[in-house]
Amino acid sequence: MAAEEAKIEEIIDTTQDVEANGVDHESESDGDDGIVGNEEAGDDVDTPGAGSSTSASQSKKKRKKRSKAAKVLNALKPGQKEIPQAIVDKVMDKVREEHGEGAPGTDEETVRKALEQLKIMDVIQGKAGIAGRGKKDLGTHKFWATQPVPQPGEGPPEEDGYIEPPVPREEVRQEPYPLPKDFEWVILDLDDSNQIKEVYDLLSLHYVEDDHATFRFRYTAEFLEWALKPPGYHKEWHIGVRVKSNKKLIGFISGVPITIRVRGHTFHASEINYLCVHKKLRSKRLAPVLIKEVTRQCHLKGIFHATYTGGVVVPTPVSTCRYFHRPINVSKLVEIGFTYVPRNMTLARMTRLQKLPSTPHLANSGLREMQEKDIPQVAALHTRYMERFTMMPVMSLEELKHQFLSGLGVGEAPKEWKGRREKQVVWAYVVETPETHKITDFVTFYSLPSTIMQSTKYDLLEAAYLFYYASDVAFQEGSEENGTLKKRLQELITDALIIASGAGFDVFNALSLMDNYQFMPDLKFGQGDGLLNYYLYNWRTAPLAGVNEAGGVPAGKGVGVVML
Repeated sequence: MAAEEAKIEEIIDTTQDVEANGVDHESESDGDDGIVGNEEAGDDVDTPGAGSSTSASQSKKKRKKRSKAAKVLNALKPGQKEIPQAIVDKVMDKVREEHGEGAPGTDEETVRKALEQLKIMDVIQGKAGIAGRGKKDLGTHKFWATQPVPQPGEGPPEEDGYIEPPVPREEVRQEPYPLPKDFEWVILDLDDSNQIKEVYDLLSLHYVEDDHATFRFRYTAEFLEWALKPPGYHKEWHIGVRVKSNKKLIGFISGVPITIRVRGHTFHASEINYLCVHKKLRSKRLAPVLIKEVTRQCHLKGIFHATYTGGVVVPTPVSTCRYFHRPINVSKLVEIGFTYVPRNMTLARMTRLQKLPSTPHLANSGLREMQEKDIPQVAALHTRYMERFTMMPVMSLEELKHQFLSGLGVGEAPKEWKGRREKQVVWAYVVETPETHKITDFVTFYSLPSTIMQSTKYDLLEAAYLFYYASDVAFQEGSEENGTLKKRLQELITDALIIASGAGFDVFNALSLMDNYQFMPDLKFGQGDGLLNYYLYNWRTAPLAGVNEAGGVPAGKGVGVVML
């Protein structure tokens, strides 16, 4: 076994230098949202543009390595999960050239295993692997080295707690951080339709997109109203940067209040999101200043913790989750390059295999749309269910009502599980026992479409994202060991997929968190290329189980917070 591992490592080293003739590649958009968005926050914060001949030389070397890796990656087809045979053959030729025909480890199985270990399919998105942006040397993040976050090499803490203690309001910086002379701070009033339009215009044109400029999130005013105005929100946490001369909005960051429980510790925090800087102004290093300013505003409200997510790696993720995708409109997804037809498969057969029933299975067992009268029961079920995970949100009745019901849109509910309301953002359903009126299950998901930037036929990818769910089957003794919970969740999420299909969604997305691993494989969710890192600001705790198990906790069950 040791010899095999050594051979794999040797092949990996060889692979770094493979130069493959590539085919144009487009990849799926996996929704890297959060504070670490479209500008790598924090490098050279106080010295923008600083550099040296040595750093320039190092940069050229990095670019040279990256170009070799890119040639390998360009051979990958849209959405491909299996290492292409052409790449395997190329590496095998290279290995045999160096070690001789018939040498140990030159067989296809060993080479393919080496490529899998290299995680080349993650590199496709630049999230991990050779020279990807997600693999950036954490030691270069000068900004994050000044922040109260776990630093590289620290190791798990002996106990959970603050990194820096809170301070009285009068000791918090009272003046905004300085901006370059051509820009000015602004607090956005999201009750003003013109200002909320400015925000979604900025995000729709300049926020997260995949590395190949194929898909970009398209936010709506309704979505931002729902995401950024929960009960108790602070207007001062919706921060923008304008150009002084023409008042154009060119930067934004937001925070909303959240209460989090981590390993038995409950604390108030801010959920930081939607860090966005105009593409033409990324060199101005505005992102770190936006982060510092929203942190200052949070401190002024007495909040000294935060949670945020990002596709890139900065110091230091508390957990990492992977995106999974369940195709609904297969032909459209193939046509726009979101996915592909595997070998030994036809589009017609692939479509048939992914076809969903027209009516939810639980419709005869009390499945119906969630109503305001259900909130107390839903809240109790949600809290008890979420306590099974290491990190969870703690929501009041008003907060839960906002999350699940405020985005239902306007007009009558669609008939026969088809269609959607005007301006609908959230879908929320409960299963109520007819005889007792007890709510035994609920499931929610939300809409976040993406602009398709390289298609002449389609301009919008309709994507649904799994939100929160719960089932009281989880409280039955042995329900996880005997598969009872798994079966119930499969029924519940299948019905969510059917409802999403009836509402016209093209794909249903979920992360490797909560109990999602229990149902995703059997419900034909495909593993995506995107990774989402979870972060805690000014709170130290051991890693949480996400894409992998951690501390004896099964994969997924460490994270119970769904970030919008």
